[in-house]
Amino acid sequence: MTTLILTALAMLAFAGNSIICRLALASGSIDPASFTMLRVLSGAAMLWLMMLVHRQRVQGNWPSALALLAYAGFFSAAYMQLSAATGALLLFGAVQVTMIGYGLSRGERLSGLRLAGFLLAAAGVLYLLLPGLSQPPLVSSLFMLAAGVAWGIYSLRGKGIANPAAATAGNFIRAALPAILLWLALAQFTQQKLDGWGWAVLSGALASGIGYVLWYAALRSLASVTAATVQLSVPPIAALGGVLLLGEVLTPRLAICSVVILGGIALVVLKKKVGVRSAEVGGKS
Repeated sequence: MTTLILTALAMLAFAGNSIICRLALASGSIDPASFTMLRVLSGAAMLWLMMLVHRQRVQGNWPSALALLAYAGFFSAAYMQLSAATGALLLFGAVQVTMIGYGLSRGERLSGLRLAGFLLAAAGVLYLLLPGLSQPPLVSSLFMLAAGVAWGIYSLRGKGIANPAAATAGNFIRAALPAILLWLALAQFTQQKLDGWGWAVLSGALASGIGYVLWYAALRSLASVTAATVQLSVPPIAALGGVLLLGEVLTPRLAICSVVILGGIALVVLKKKVGVRSAEVGGKS
């Protein structure tokens, strides 16, 4: 039951980042550079405090910190125009495609259902970006795809880390100074309002800082296939939140693309894990 609660809260936090960012930027109460800076700083403060309470040393490294900052910056810029649902779908799709692509570059092969799933997910992203009445803004979509690539790189760099919470804390702290420099260079200071700053702090401290810690705690008791599968819930949760809280409309194109992209990714992830598990069982017999 504890693992179920931790997992549910983590997925709500991940989807909440999309909803909070879109809410803050759509209202015009903050600009992307300021949102990014406050999100990174508040996340760093929250994670540093958690490490202090648990008497752990922060870890991390600069390449991962810069990948984290790139993700956060492109994420904020994208939500100037994208809906919460579209942004979450593009982000999640780009993350998975990046990680799958890395596996292919390292000699991993796709065949059968896994290949079909990968092509299906890629086709879904392309269809979402095709010109049409319900096409999302292209530049913002490319920003979100870049955010997904950056997050995929960050995730790949974190594989095998013994203490991911300590590494994340260190990466957030390292990203703080570049985030401040980015803010000084690009911020629109005439656009600042107190509620926008509040949303950014909430995104960093709660949805990012605490959200990541909850997810790492849940991962200790989740099988790999389960962990990969439950993340498919993030875009639908963001879509529902966008409809209920932001008054967004779920277009037919977005609904179709959601099924196609998430279904394709599910085929790749689930088929891979089933294959690995079968091989392990065969090796033991």
